[in-house]
Amino acid sequence: MKFNVTTPQFRQSSVVSEKLLSIWAPLALVASSMLLGCQSPNAAAPPPPVEVEVVGVVQQDVPIYGEWVTTLDGYVNAQIQPQVSGYLIKQGYKEGSFVRKGQILFEIDPRPFQAVLDQANAQLAQAEAQLGKTKLDVDRDTPLAKERAIAQSQLDNDIQANLAAKAAVKSAEAQVEQAQLNLDFTRVTSLIDGIAGIAQVQIGNLVGPTTALTSVSQVNPIKAYFPISEQEYMHYAARINAHNQQEVPSDAPPFDLILADGTVYPHAGTLLLTNRQVDVTTGSIQLVCAFPNPNNILRPGQFGRVRAAGETRRGALLVPQRAVAELQGTYQVAVVGGDNKVALRSIKVGERVGAMWIIQSGVRAGELVVVEGVQKVRDGSSVKIKQSTPPTKGN
Repeated sequence: MKFNVTTPQFRQSSVVSEKLLSIWAPLALVASSMLLGCQSPNAAAPPPPVEVEVVGVVQQDVPIYGEWVTTLDGYVNAQIQPQVSGYLIKQGYKEGSFVRKGQILFEIDPRPFQAVLDQANAQLAQAEAQLGKTKLDVDRDTPLAKERAIAQSQLDNDIQANLAAKAAVKSAEAQVEQAQLNLDFTRVTSLIDGIAGIAQVQIGNLVGPTTALTSVSQVNPIKAYFPISEQEYMHYAARINAHNQQEVPSDAPPFDLILADGTVYPHAGTLLLTNRQVDVTTGSIQLVCAFPNPNNILRPGQFGRVRAAGETRRGALLVPQRAVAELQGTYQVAVVGGDNKVALRSIKVGERVGAMWIIQSGVRAGELVVVEGVQKVRDGSSVKIKQSTPPTKGN
C-alpha cells in the first residue's frame, strides 16, 4: 500500500515523531553531561590531609605538688599588759617599729609606788633596830642567868623577842622587795624581740593588770598555719608523724610561700608541727610550718598559699593539657601513627603538673599526640605533621 506524503495519515505520523524527538533530546544531553561529570578527575580526588602539630609523650619522674591556703602569725605573740594600776604618763616606742627585749614601752606614774617603797624601807629600819635591841638583851642577860643573877624566864623572853625581831626584819625586807617590784613594774617593758603593734591606750588613761596596752610579735621566723583534708593527712600521716618526733625535721620537703600578689617568697619554709586533732566541723587538720623572715617583710595576719611536693611519681607519662579533649566525663587524645594516620584513644588522667597532665593509661612513652588541630582530625584520617615540638617538662 502506498502513502502519499500529502495524505492526512502521513502528516499525523510526522508530527508525533517530531514531538518525541523534542522531549528525548534534552534528556539525553543531561544524562551525557552527568556521565562526563562522574568521570572528572577533580571530583574523584580525596581532600588534602589536615596539618597538625604534635608532641611526644614524655616519661619522667614528676614531683606531685599540693597547695593550701595559709594564714601567717608571729612565732611568738606577746600581749603587753601592766602588772600594776596607775595613770599612763609616757609611751616609749614608735608604733609598728622593731623593739628589743627589755625595752621600755610605757611608763605609769611612779610616785605612789615610790612612796610605798619609802614606807617599806622605814619599816625595815625599825625592824632592824628592834632586832639589834633584842640581840643586846640576849647578850647581856645570858651570863647573868648563868650566875642566877636574873631569872631564867627573863632570858627566855629575851631570846623569844630576838626571834620575833628577826622575823619582823624578814617581813619588812619582803615588803621592801614587793614595793621595789611594783615601782619597777611602772616601766612596762617588752618581753621579746619583735614588731610592736599600735598602742591600745592613750597617755593619761588609767590602766591596770587587765588592760591590753599593745602586742609584740616575733616575726623572724614567722609561722604559717594551714589546714589539710583528712584524706591528705592519712596519705602523708607516716611521714608527718615521723617528722613530729624531731624538734627540726631533717628530711621534710621544703614549702614554698605564694604571696597575695602571686609572687613566690624567696625563702623556703620547713614543717614544724601538726595539731593534735582533726576539726570535726571541717574534716581538716592544721599544720604549721616556719619561714625565715630576715627583713620583716612578712607580717601576722597575711594570707597566702603554701606549696610542697608531697611525693614524686616515678616514670610518669606526661602530655600537654591542650592535647587532651574532654567529652562527658571521658578523656581522649589523638595519636599519630607511623603512617601519619590518627587514632583517637580514650585515656585515664591523673594529676595536673604545670602545663602537663599525667596520663595513667592509654598512651606509651614516645608516641606522638596532636596538640594543635585536635578538633579537625577524625579517627583514621590522614594528617600532615606541621611541626614537631619538643615536649615541655612537667615541673
